Amino acid sequence: MSWVYRYEKGTLSAREREVVEEVPVVLNVNGRELATLIASPHDLRFLVAGFLRMQGLVERAEDFYLLSVCNDFGMAKVQIKGELPESLKPVLTSGCGTGISFTIPQARRMRPDQTRTKGYLPADVFTMMDALAQKADGYATHGGIHSAAVGHGGVALFSEDLGRHNTIDRIAGEALLKGIDLAGMMLVTSGRISTELVAKAALLGIGLVASRTSPTSTAVQMAGEAGITLIGYVKAERFEVYSHPDRLDVVGSETP
Repeated sequence: MSWVYRYEKGTLSAREREVVEEVPVVLNVNGRELATLIASPHDLRFLVAGFLRMQGLVERAEDFYLLSVCNDFGMAKVQIKGELPESLKPVLTSGCGTGISFTIPQARRMRPDQTRTKGYLPADVFTMMDALAQKADGYATHGGIHSAAVGHGGVALFSEDLGRHNTIDRIAGEALLKGIDLAGMMLVTSGRISTELVAKAALLGIGLVASRTSPTSTAVQMAGEAGITLIGYVKAERFEVYSHPDRLDVVGSETP
């Protein structure tokens, strides 16, 4: 808790309030300092595992010889199979607080086994988004936190972080370490749908991405190429579909 001062109607009043936590985590992989991740302090093993998965450095839980995170010193020590590329050029992404990547992930087209034989139900989109709002305790207490969830109508995995890009990495890491296949699942997020978010969803085999806010133009293009149904502005009983509306199980539809 921190003391804050609220200005209201000409006066300042003091009160205690939760403030969102932010920690740096130095990522050391195979004896080499790879990056410093800026994140919320909880469940950092999932974040580290997911970050390395999304960079293409690990594919299975068995690829880790060691995965240790020391919160007190802000250090993650990791040993993985194989050698790191000699040259890794960091790329700053558009995530909150600026995310980091070593390559701009390229979305790939869904494999046949990653697509659903039946369409996604609009009711499931609303159910997932409502569940996301109910689980987002961090924002309710102090704000400044993004959240994301994956599932098939019900939430299978949920994450919170000050960076929306981190929420996807956390889900990717938890799924990897727990052996959960995300292929064909829906992803709902509290933040803007950007290029790197769609690319990560495609790499995980996710077939639908939805948000209460908007996607970027490049994210729409990438989702179309990857075979992902992209949905924005989910509110009450309506939303807008930017790509692959044919994946939705609806009674009637109008096309331009």
